[in-house]
This record gives sequence, structure tokens and C-alpha cells, in this order.
Amino acid sequence: MFSVSQLTDEQKQQIHQWADDGAHMADIQKRMAEELGIQITYMDTRFLILDLGIELKKEEAPVESAPEEELKVATGMVETTVDELVRPGALVSGRVTFSDGEKALWAIDQMGRLSLDADTPGYKPDEEDMITFQEQLRDKLAK
Repeated sequence: MFSVSQLTDEQKQQIHQWADDGAHMADIQKRMAEELGIQITYMDTRFLILDLGIELKKEEAPVESAPEEELKVATGMVETTVDELVRPGALVSGRVTFSDGEKALWAIDQMGRLSLDADTPGYKPDEEDMITFQEQLRDKLAK
């Protein structure tokens, strides 16, 4: 088993520098072998990092963009769909995309009340979009 006491102060500083430069545990293990001539196991490297009080930098997770179908795209028109499988608590349900690209879930409950749950909290469609949506909904449900 490897011990920190086997390292010189210069070697300890070098390991700290590698970590500050963004090296990960496997990188440190490899560099210790290549540059310092010290062969240690991954587990010993882990203990060494802990003993030296080194905090390795975490890799930044890549920023994922929304899938293309979820991007808001102003189409200039309202598109309404009806779910094949009705959501619990509703007589009928579906989705609507308003002319400004905002999407919402809609449902009609057992009392005949229409509810909208927009992807953006507090979103209110304009009156023209709401009229178009209700007309489309009436036409789709009349079939």
C-alpha cells in the first residue's frame, strides 16, 4: 500500500498542480507513473488524493439543447391535437400549440370545464388564439 509519506514535498506540489490544472484521478495515476516513476493502483491514487486534501474539479456537464420538437416556433397558427389515451380525471384531453409557439396541455373534466396547463407558468394565450383553439376543439370533438 502506498503512503503519502513516500512523496517529497516537490512531488506533493506537482500532484496538487495537476489537480488544479483539471487532471482527474486516472490522469494523476498515469502522470505519477510517467513523470515521477511511481506505480500505484487506482485505489491508492484515490487515498493519496484524499490524504493530500485535493479536491478534483468536476467536469462541466454539456448543456443540452431542447429537442427540436420542443422548441418554441411561432407558426402564426394554432394547432390542436386530441390524446388517444385520455389523462386521468378528464373526459377528453390533448395538446395545443399557439401561434406564438407556446405549448399547453388541455383537458375537459367531468363537469365540462376546460383547463389549460401551459409549458410556461402564467402563460395566457391572446384572445384570437383562444377563439381559434376553441373552434378547433369543437370541430375535433364533434367528429
